[in-house]
Amino acid sequence: MTQNFPDVHKDLRMPCDENRLLLDRRKFLSKGSMALAAIASSSLGSASGLAGGLPATAETVEVKTAYGRLRGTRKGDLITFKGVPYAGSVSGENRFKAPPPLVPWTGVRDALTPGPPSFQPNRPSFGVDEPVPSENCLVLNIWTPAADQRRRPVMFYNHGGGFVVGSGSTWYQDGSNIARQYDVVVVASNHRLGLLGYLFLADLAGEEYATSGNQGILDIAAALKWVRENIEAFGGDPHNVMVFGESGGGAKTSCIYALPLARDYFNKASIESGPGVRMTPRDMATETAKMVLSELGLSDKEVPKLKEVPAEKLVEVQAAVAKKAPGNLTLSGGRKGMVVSRPGGFGPVVDGTYLPNHPFDPSAPAISTDKPLMVGTNRDEMAFFFFERKATDIFSLTDDGLKSRLDKEFGANTEKILSTYRKSRPGASPADLYIAITTARAMWLGSIEIAEKKFEQKSAPVYMYMFTHESNLIVPDTNHRLGAAHATEIWYKFNNVDVEGPKDPTRPSLIGTDPDRKKTALNMSEMWATFARTGHPGAKGQPSWPAYTMQKRATMMIDAQCKVEEDPFGQERALWDGLTS
Repeated sequence: MTQNFPDVHKDLRMPCDENRLLLDRRKFLSKGSMALAAIASSSLGSASGLAGGLPATAETVEVKTAYGRLRGTRKGDLITFKGVPYAGSVSGENRFKAPPPLVPWTGVRDALTPGPPSFQPNRPSFGVDEPVPSENCLVLNIWTPAADQRRRPVMFYNHGGGFVVGSGSTWYQDGSNIARQYDVVVVASNHRLGLLGYLFLADLAGEEYATSGNQGILDIAAALKWVRENIEAFGGDPHNVMVFGESGGGAKTSCIYALPLARDYFNKASIESGPGVRMTPRDMATETAKMVLSELGLSDKEVPKLKEVPAEKLVEVQAAVAKKAPGNLTLSGGRKGMVVSRPGGFGPVVDGTYLPNHPFDPSAPAISTDKPLMVGTNRDEMAFFFFERKATDIFSLTDDGLKSRLDKEFGANTEKILSTYRKSRPGASPADLYIAITTARAMWLGSIEIAEKKFEQKSAPVYMYMFTHESNLIVPDTNHRLGAAHATEIWYKFNNVDVEGPKDPTRPSLIGTDPDRKKTALNMSEMWATFARTGHPGAKGQPSWPAYTMQKRATMMIDAQCKVEEDPFGQERALWDGLTS
């Protein structure tokens, strides 16, 4: 979202200090044990013998890759390989550059526990046995039913957290259940984030830094290339790869869909609650780079000295630059999707070479014309952000309070907006109306824009969805349900609603306890796995999912019993079209 995902957007006029929304989102969702975080080991080290700590019921499996042999874990009907390196070191002389090739090894390398995520604020741990973040984080995890060269569909996941936080080893994104249940191979990568992943230096320091500004996305492309070269040994089909991701992972997927280096490494994609219509303009990225140098007391001519600055210090600088940005780091929504409106944030840069254009502006990327696409949002996206920011006043808004907020945000358009939403959602509370209005601006309209532009190519189909299953979690200190909020669908698409993460009594389960959770999870996970297999999403016992067209705007409403609606909330869509045209 420089396009920093946490920054919600300017029409909401919400301040966002140091990517606050995503940092708080990470704190709430990760639940990682900091005791486990103390297990700090480099997955990029030399091959070693069998590591201790395996479950008593597990055994090991060896697979030969193009770079050397790997030892993974078999437990029951699932094999996992974790912390698998897919590129070389990106520290020292390779900092701020495209990932170098992976160096082959001799012997057998253990792939038994996760590798480190990218350096990020507060050095979190997101999953079981995950080490603390590291600059050398280019690793991936693989979940497969069998390493038997059977050519199963491959589901390649980009983790959320904007472009600044997160990990491919986050516990509720574990690929075990969908790999087993639907006979697919699931892959999740770690890649560079924040300043280390997206500092753009080419216009200050020349050709040596030509790949800077997009190194985090180029990491993902390198991971996809590794999958193309090696996944058959793990039981996957290198020519049937689906890329998908939620929130920041959706924005990353938007970029991969438009990235020439990645075009031959995947066959279909799904952009979920993260419509990356536009990315950072080159001139704005250069202004951000100047802010970084100034924070370190360096001149524009001293870019090479950035290689000597400790990674921990660069993460501190990232925070300082965000705080000193001219105005809030904010996003504008509407028919231009999510766009950063100020320098000071970090995300992919439209440099004209590696990312030649904005992903979906002015049109869908021509290089992916033949690749089917899914795109969608959750019905109540913004409820999560208000929840995690403890903005409890929003959940108890009065009619007068709602109008006052909208007057500040939309001025003369307030009456038109309120009239439309009250007509479209009779009986909705002021809080529900505000959540719907802000969700449209932050997520929904950008997703529609992507669907429209993909349809206009008149080639591969695009499928639109809205996740409507409500969490029955009551927002603390309110009487309001969380609903179908941002990130709640992750558990469902991975069929992990019954999976328990690290215990933390201070944090309730985001998805609640309703009895229809499992039905919804089976529907959504099967739809995603079917799309990975065939390019057409669907699930047994649920309506056929038609492709999106401008004439009907068919949208799958995902719940315990799904339904297809044509142009859902059409009055609202037409309203925004009129306001932003």
